[in-house]
Amino acid sequence: MTTRGRAYYNEIDPYCAQWLRNLIDAGHIAPGDVDERSIVDVQPSDLSGYVQCHFFAGLGGWAYAARLAGWPDSRPVWTGSCPCPPFSSAARGRRAGFEDPRDLWPAWKKLIASNAPSIVFGEQVAHGSSWIDRTSADLEALDYEVGAAVLPAIGVGQDHTRPRVYFVGYTNRNREPSMHLNAEMAGLPGHRSDAGEMVQSNGVSNRMAVFSAFGNAVVPQVAAEFIGAFAECAA
Repeated sequence: MTTRGRAYYNEIDPYCAQWLRNLIDAGHIAPGDVDERSIVDVQPSDLSGYVQCHFFAGLGGWAYAARLAGWPDSRPVWTGSCPCPPFSSAARGRRAGFEDPRDLWPAWKKLIASNAPSIVFGEQVAHGSSWIDRTSADLEALDYEVGAAVLPAIGVGQDHTRPRVYFVGYTNRNREPSMHLNAEMAGLPGHRSDAGEMVQSNGVSNRMAVFSAFGNAVVPQVAAEFIGAFAECAA
């Protein structure tokens, strides 16, 4: 099967991987293929031909957010929310930061460096600044301009705060004038209506699995606001 024009989803958890396939079959996220290998086993050549790549894809939050924001399935983009336990104050077990084996940004950075996607969206906990400082420095070293904003779920009508740092890396390889992303994206709107389609499109058979999945999931409506703000200032 050809990969051209399709989306790539990388997700190691079997429950979430099946959820992604259900969403694809239902037409809620871009048609594509789900790879259940660890990101550390993914090679740059494995991604050849895919127009969009969603890493740590979980329940499809970033892919769904792209559609909410009006981002066409045919427009290239990479997304991902690296595992948060190394940096989260709420995580169980030790939080060793960059020394934690659950810190998978280096593996994702390796693929970004090799494949040079034009736009990369990501998200992480808003606890401390060490991870975003490192991520920004790494992306800038790869010739990306980086913008970031702290956005809470309550800003889109959710009943929980859940502040997260959202970031975007935008290639500046043609040496075009700087977009000054942080300044341009400072006026992010505060609300988007929620139809709840993604949550309602699948049955829940394993309560603990879904609790875990939702606990780690990006809030699509917040991510959509961030994508929309970037698209507006990049137009």
